[in-house]
Amino acid sequence: MPVEKEKLIELYRTMLKIRLFEERVAEIYWEGKSPVFNIAADPIPGEMHLYIGEEAVATGVCAHLRPDDMVAGTHRSHGHYIAKGGDLKKLMAELFGKKTGLCQGKGGHMHLFDANLHFGCGGIIGAGIPHAVGAALAFKMQGRDNVAVSFIGDGAANIGAFHESLNLAAIWKLPLVVVVEDNLYAISVPKSKSTAVKSNAERAAAYGIPGVLVDGMDVMAVYEAAGEAIARARRGEGPSLIECLCYRYRGHFEGDPQLYKPEGEEEEWRKKDPIPNFRAKLIKEGILTEEEANKIQEEVAALVAEAEKFARESPWPEPEEALKHVFL
Repeated sequence: MPVEKEKLIELYRTMLKIRLFEERVAEIYWEGKSPVFNIAADPIPGEMHLYIGEEAVATGVCAHLRPDDMVAGTHRSHGHYIAKGGDLKKLMAELFGKKTGLCQGKGGHMHLFDANLHFGCGGIIGAGIPHAVGAALAFKMQGRDNVAVSFIGDGAANIGAFHESLNLAAIWKLPLVVVVEDNLYAISVPKSKSTAVKSNAERAAAYGIPGVLVDGMDVMAVYEAAGEAIARARRGEGPSLIECLCYRYRGHFEGDPQLYKPEGEEEEWRKKDPIPNFRAKLIKEGILTEEEANKIQEEVAALVAEAEKFARESPWPEPEEALKHVFL
């Protein structure tokens, strides 16, 4: 079925929003951290895992979701949150540790939460899958047609929670979609040295559910596969597994020397960059003109700049707020 022009432009805008946000965060992150690296230095302290290169995955999946659908992200979840429709200002403020952030500055970039969007993520590998199963079970028991989506990395597909969750979701035919973002590496370990099967999508057969491997650098391929899986879940037909083959253009974390990447590998994957390639496709097909594409770029850049300004000017939490909104 043909995709409407407005939806195609929306997909491009969302990918661009993720990319420009992450690129600016990368620049801000290094302020105060050179020439001698100090992970605690302002304005953004702590570790940082960026989503640059993988934008087509979050965008293609979340384009089918409603605000009341649930998403469980990973430690690399800025892209998931933005694709779900998240607030750039609150996201940026959280990275800065400011009071106006999503979690009042207490969560940081790996522990984002937005109740209005039914979104959450965490730093424990694979921990979001059981959470998504729980949400899917609640949706089914309430007789709702909502869907729960769990994004995980290829390394997380080797932990027990992955298999236990898929098994239970399959038995109960829960409205769950598990999206494996296969960027070739679990931190620095290549999948070929950690995973017994060539594609994690093959593992779906063990639970009697659909599994598909798609090009995660092609937003339309992801969009089509996710559309089928999410529609199936809404119909009450149970879970699906999607593996998206993609690539992160930066290290596992900021400061990662990336010595594990073979020479020339990134250059080859840069040719598959989903954003300039999709822009060129939209222009070639007459969906956008060069001028319209440039205008979108300017509009998105302005949104990112506004988010940064908001974060820099926002107040810090007061010391007495340290234990407020915290489970003890």
